[in-house]
Amino acid sequence: MLKQRVITALILVGILLPTLWADALWPFAILSLVFVAAGGWEWGRLNGVAGTGAWMLGAAVALGCLGLAQVWGLPVWDALPHDHSASIGHEHGADHALVGFMVPALAWWLAAAVWLAGLVVALRWGAGRWRHWPTPLRAALGWAVLLMAWLALTEAKLQGLNLLLSMLCLVWAADIGAYFGGRAFGRRKLAPAISPGKSWEGVVAGAVATQALAWAWVGIDQSWGVDAPSLYSHLRFGLGDVGLVLAVLALTGVSVAGDLFESLIKREAGAKDSSQLLPGHGGVLDRIDALLPVLPVAMALMALCHG
Repeated sequence: MLKQRVITALILVGILLPTLWADALWPFAILSLVFVAAGGWEWGRLNGVAGTGAWMLGAAVALGCLGLAQVWGLPVWDALPHDHSASIGHEHGADHALVGFMVPALAWWLAAAVWLAGLVVALRWGAGRWRHWPTPLRAALGWAVLLMAWLALTEAKLQGLNLLLSMLCLVWAADIGAYFGGRAFGRRKLAPAISPGKSWEGVVAGAVATQALAWAWVGIDQSWGVDAPSLYSHLRFGLGDVGLVLAVLALTGVSVAGDLFESLIKREAGAKDSSQLLPGHGGVLDRIDALLPVLPVAMALMALCHG
C-alpha cells in the first residue's frame, strides 16, 4: 500500500509541477478542471446519482466552470501571462473583484455564506439524514461547491503561484498538525459519529500549525522576491495583525469542517473512499475535501480587505 501511495503521489506531482510553473494559465486551469470534473463524478456516485447520471454531473461541473470563466472574463485560454502586479488593492462594492482578479466579490460572499450555513446544518443534523435529502439537491450542491473551488483555484493561479501555494499549504498544514497533534495528545473526540479518529487536541495542533505557517509566510513575502502577495499578506494588509490571526483561525476551522463533511457523505453512502481513481489515496474528493470550503471562504475574506 505504501509503495502504491508513493508511486501515485510521484506521478501526480510530475503532472502538476509543470502546470504550476507555466506562465500561461491554461495548463493549470485544464488540469484542475479534470480533477473537479472527476470530483463531480465521485460526488454523484456517493449521493444517489448512479451510472450515466454521475458522468453527466462530472460533465456539468466542467461545463459550468468554463461557462462562468467566460462570463467573468477569466483568461483560461490565453497563452501569455497577464500583469497582476497591482493585486493588493480593492475597489469596494459587491459587483467588483479585488484588483487583478475577475470574479466579483458577491460571488465569493454568497459561496462562503452557503458553505458556512451548509456545514453547520450538515454537521449538526446531517448524520443519519444526509442520504434522505433530495438527490437533485445534493447533486446541485456538489455541482456548486466544485465549480466555486475551481474558480478560486484559477483566480489564485492567475494572480501568482505564491498566492495559490499559500492557500493550498494552509489546508496541508492544518491536516499535518492535526494528524501529529491528535496522535500525540488526542483524548477528546471531535465528532465520533462522523470521524472517530479526529480529536479536539488535533484541531488545536492544526490551528497552531496554520498560525505558524501564516506568520512565516508573511516574513517570506517581505524578504523574498515573490510573484504575488500570499493569502496571509493580503489578509494582514487588509485586516491587520489581529484580523490575520482571526481569519487564519476561521479558515482552519472551515478546513476541519470540510474534511468532516466529506466523511459524513461517505459514511452515509457506506463508502470508505470517494473512489479508487488515485491508487493508494482513494478518490479526488478524499484529497480535496478540506480545500472545497477553504478556497471560496479565503477569497471572500480577501474581498473584505481594504486597499
